[in-house]
Amino acid sequence: MQIPFSPPDVRDEDIDLVVQVLKSGWITSGPIGEEFRHELTEYCDSGDTLLVNSATAGLETALRLLGVGPGDEVIVPAYTYTASAAVIAHVGATIRMVDTAPGSYFVAPETWVDAVTDRTKAIIPVDLAGVPVDVDAIRAALLSKISLFSPRNRVQEAIARVAVIVDGAHSLGAKRAGLHAGNIGDFTAFSFHAVKNLTTAEGGALTWRKGLPVDHDELMRLAKMTILHGQSKSALEKSKIGSWEYDIAFPGYKMNMPDITAALGLSQLRRYDSVLDRRRQIVEAYDAALLPLGFESLAHVGEDWESSRHLYMLSRPGWTEADRNAFIVEMAKAGVSCNVHYKPLPMLTAYRDLGFDIRDYPNAYAQYEKMLTLPLHTVLTDEQVQYVTDTAASIVS
Repeated sequence: MQIPFSPPDVRDEDIDLVVQVLKSGWITSGPIGEEFRHELTEYCDSGDTLLVNSATAGLETALRLLGVGPGDEVIVPAYTYTASAAVIAHVGATIRMVDTAPGSYFVAPETWVDAVTDRTKAIIPVDLAGVPVDVDAIRAALLSKISLFSPRNRVQEAIARVAVIVDGAHSLGAKRAGLHAGNIGDFTAFSFHAVKNLTTAEGGALTWRKGLPVDHDELMRLAKMTILHGQSKSALEKSKIGSWEYDIAFPGYKMNMPDITAALGLSQLRRYDSVLDRRRQIVEAYDAALLPLGFESLAHVGEDWESSRHLYMLSRPGWTEADRNAFIVEMAKAGVSCNVHYKPLPMLTAYRDLGFDIRDYPNAYAQYEKMLTLPLHTVLTDEQVQYVTDTAASIVS
């Protein structure tokens, strides 16, 4: 049996809506994108949503809306994918990297605070595997350093503290304390890459919370210009009678989502609750079979929160990196494709060249060396789930 790691779940209704867009004559950002944007805002119960071509673009746009640039610092976990940190370099700011808590994939609130200086303008916590970070605890901890904060622009001035930009690439559909992901951090960037719970092939979104103390219309106007060359009108707005004229307010970027891909996302969003339910069933089946064998898995449910169950992250106490890698090879020989999420950033050339050393992040490395990720997607059948757990049990025994 061959079980791929994370194939896209594209169904006939998805294809039908994409074909409708192709036949409509409007294939760039337009009416279907606006429909997707509004339904996504409603789903997340957020202040508003900007559709972009990747979660990376969403994170970078948030930094630019905050005016973050050279001379500023932004704090990011060592245990994440490169996108979380690369955007800091994109805007010319300094990357400040922090270790996870002992025995955890996540950074403790006090660790974020300890890294704050008078140059810190934002932090980027990561909803790894779909687990929503406790942003309330982070915000409360940040208040102890409020005297160090000096705003760069009107958005920062309105927030009046270090901004919390959540890397929610994994967490669409997660909840914490009654709030949906997308309405928890000051800003949240989602990914709709091909391997995500909801896909637009490539794409993403940036949301901001309802209570963000800014003029939301003005924020959206600036956000749209930021991802569209600094242009004062979108193609849809220019298409109205007599509305061709436009201005370029600043040399912006091109990071918008076209309607072809938005159609795929809109169709998938309309069945997304069933997607989350199926992922829950698979996680529960994995846990029931593997935890009694001495494995440990990342929890996806807590007292006041629930994950989107994007990744099934499994570890085994006492394993070394070599043990983990050998297990992955044996699983592959049996036809089961596994992965590792993630190599801590200081282990990668780009970040070593910036002066980061994995020896300064022992907790992140300790998590990395013993963990792997099993297939978790809605194309999996019950028979395949059983095969994955039986194969893992056989290899361990």
